Amino acid sequence: MQVGNARYLTEKDLPDTAPVFPLTGGVLLPHGQLPLNIFEPRYLAMIDHAIAGNRLIVMAQPAHHDETLAVKADTPLAGVGCLGRITSFAETGDGRYLVALTGICRVRLTGEEHAGRPFRSFSIAPFLSDLKSEAQDEGVDRAGLIAAFRDYLDSEGLETEWDHIEQASNLTLVNSLSMIAPFGPAEKQALLEAPDLKARAELFIAIIEFALAGDPGDRLQ
Repeated sequence: MQVGNARYLTEKDLPDTAPVFPLTGGVLLPHGQLPLNIFEPRYLAMIDHAIAGNRLIVMAQPAHHDETLAVKADTPLAGVGCLGRITSFAETGDGRYLVALTGICRVRLTGEEHAGRPFRSFSIAPFLSDLKSEAQDEGVDRAGLIAAFRDYLDSEGLETEWDHIEQASNLTLVNSLSMIAPFGPAEKQALLEAPDLKARAELFIAIIEFALAGDPGDRLQ
């Protein structure tokens, strides 16, 4: 697959270690694009490090979270995240970076590297099947996926650009909807760890159907 100006085709195209940006509810999926507003000094340093090197970082959620959604220096992280490439970068003039991160492949965090930097880095094991996007587009219940998302939007009085949705490939559709839907951290992690695109689409539909069948006050947020 190609992300930005780089191509990632085999395991040798991927790093053995990468900086990790932990964010509760922040899930990146292959081919998805996640905008980030970076302002904490440790993560500004992480972006500087990535830009000076291969432009790659991993998005990963904490393994557990509390109501504050705080992430500390030693917070345990979920075992699976997603490696992404910085494909857009801007400085705001007030000490922040605005970054767009494009997903390459899911990775398993196999061990923390202690390199004396303010941000955390982990050794990673990639899900190599994510690099073969041409093999992922079949078997998705596209009509069911769109219908479920439409039902959710209608229930919340929301609208979207349906022309863009209907023109997207199955891969882009499933992963983009999984990233933007207002699910909780546990549901987001389950979607990330789904074994394949078909299973992710089925889980997405199931989460929405479960939420719509329950108490409106308990929906998704």
